[in-house]
Amino acid sequence: MAAITIFGKGNMGQAIGDVFQQGGNQVSFIDSGDPVENLGSIVVLAVPYNAALSIAKANQAALAGKVVVDITNPLNFDTWDELVVPADSSAAAQIAALLPDSKVVKAFNTTFAATLQSRKVSDQAQTTVMAAGDDDAAKQELADALTDSGVAFVDAGALKRARELESFGFLQMTLAAKEKIGWTGGFAVLK
Repeated sequence: MAAITIFGKGNMGQAIGDVFQQGGNQVSFIDSGDPVENLGSIVVLAVPYNAALSIAKANQAALAGKVVVDITNPLNFDTWDELVVPADSSAAAQIAALLPDSKVVKAFNTTFAATLQSRKVSDQAQTTVMAAGDDDAAKQELADALTDSGVAFVDAGALKRARELESFGFLQMTLAAKEKIGWTGGFAVLK
């Protein structure tokens, strides 16, 4: 059992919290005005990209030594036509640069809240959480916390793979926004 702290109580934060709780973990939430204290060993930034950057900047000491999970898709929400990070980087890399003493992992950005809640993509395939990070022990800690949660886990490699995960998430979101796929659908990972 892991102690999980989630910044954000929106659709994704709630869905991620439910997944972790089903896995037998202790989950707590932090809203923007709450004090940042008593953080779990895994901290999930279930907030928009700019808010995640602000949280990282303001809480470097509190997040030191923690597994920090970045779920953001750094989409330009004004145009829905581009990512706002440099082409050779990622939101996760930008957050990791602000948190050199934390273990940053990119995860949950290629899933929708509805697919996390149902544990299925279009009622056809199990929802899979793909994770990228440079610390193998941190990814394993996340994988262990997802055991018995109803979702699958795939290690997608080093943190530099976050760039591809964010592009994948971006494509999925734009397809759903244009009603080419549903918010209960998306891409599935099959073994």
